[in-house]
Formats: sequence, structure tokens, C-alpha cells
Amino acid sequence: MFPFLRLGPFIFPMAGLTLLAGLWIGLAFIEREAAHLKINASTLSNAIFYSLVAGLIGARVGYALEFPAVYSARPLSLLSLSPTTLSPSAGLAVGLIVLAIFVQRKAMPTRATLDAIAPGLALFLVFLAIAHILSGDAYGAPTNVPWAIRLWNEYRHPSQFYESFIALTILLIIRERFPKPEGAGLNFLLTIALSSASRVFLETFRGDSVFWPGGFREAQVIALIIMAISFYWMRKWMNTDSTESIGSHS
Repeated sequence: MFPFLRLGPFIFPMAGLTLLAGLWIGLAFIEREAAHLKINASTLSNAIFYSLVAGLIGARVGYALEFPAVYSARPLSLLSLSPTTLSPSAGLAVGLIVLAIFVQRKAMPTRATLDAIAPGLALFLVFLAIAHILSGDAYGAPTNVPWAIRLWNEYRHPSQFYESFIALTILLIIRERFPKPEGAGLNFLLTIALSSASRVFLETFRGDSVFWPGGFREAQVIALIIMAISFYWMRKWMNTDSTESIGSHS
């Protein structure tokens, strides 16, 4: 693992730099897809920027609400840049709400906008997996398999490498714009469904899982719910498109 890069007196967190690179390149992918779908790329970039800022604030506030004792004693810690003090679920919820409001106010086509976001999101997930390799986060469970890696004083599943391979596979699928018609929101839903399915699979090899009563892994339960919702809306939108197509030819 390679968590830091030292250049003279400066120390750079490699995982953070990797995520910034993923965000920057992902936005380029989104702008290219927006042009392909004839969506105003500048407006979409602004929408993503505001949703990211709101999501970051929401993630920090959500974490503070989960651990109020920490921040009541040191309120200035809210301004910390540490990515480990963020609540991903709270950040995602706030970011999506802001994105939905922006899209509605700018009268952007919702489903085409989602499809424009899909390749950038899929690419960012690849960089997220690489960031996990560099930082050692999302580490695997102890194992004796021949390809185990030594991390945190244990031989473990190289879960970060599993994650990278699957994320890259999902990106290649999404770049093919497999679901048709384009701009119907199906590519975005497929991104979410495949990413959720990969989390269900990968969680089996993780050594940092949060367990609920009964032995259920929190991440797997949430991912299964998201995957089911995604497939439900894919089927609903595909049926809607089929009905509209039949109606236009009758």
C-alpha cells in the first residue's frame, strides 16, 4: 500500500489525490456524454458541482450527528479535511436532493441527464477502488488462499484488487451504452444496479464489515435494496418506452 507521497517537506495523501483525479476525469466523461445526448454540458457541470459541495457538507454534518460528543468538545473539528469523518449515506442523500432540485429548476431532461452522469460515475468508482488499494481501506478478511496479501499484520483477501477489477468491468459495460434507447435513464440505473451487485459480492471478502443482529452485513442489505429498486425502475422505464413506441406506430 502507498498511503502518502513525500516531496521535500510536503506529504500528500495518495488516496485523496486519486479521488480528485477520478472526479476531474469523471467530469470530463460526463461532459462528453452530455454532448452526445445533446444536453448543455455547462449546466450539467454546475449541477454536479453544487451537488458535490452539498453532499460533502451533508456528509460531514451527518457524521457529526452520529458522533455528537466528539464535536461538542471540539466544534472546530467540523472543518477537518479528513475523509474518514464523513457519513457516505448522508452525503449521498443530500447530494442527490440538491441535484434533483437543480435539474428541475433548469428544466433539464431527467432521464437523459442521469444517462450523461453514468459513465463519469462508473469511472469514479474505478478510481475509488484504486484509492482503497493505496490507502489500505476496504481491506479483506483473513484468508489462506495463495493470492492473499499481507496487510495490517494478517494475510488477507486482496479485496481492493477484486473491487478494482469489477469496477473496471462495469465501466467497460457502461461505455458500450448497452441499454437502449440512449438517454432513457437505463444506463444510469444499470450503473447503480451493477455497482450494488458488486458490493453484495465483494462484502463477502471484506474484513471491515458492519454486522447487524442476526449476522447480516449492513452494506449487503443496503446494496440489495438499492439493486432491487434500480431493476424495478429499469423495468418500469423500459415498459414505458415500449408502450410509447407502440403508440407512436399505431
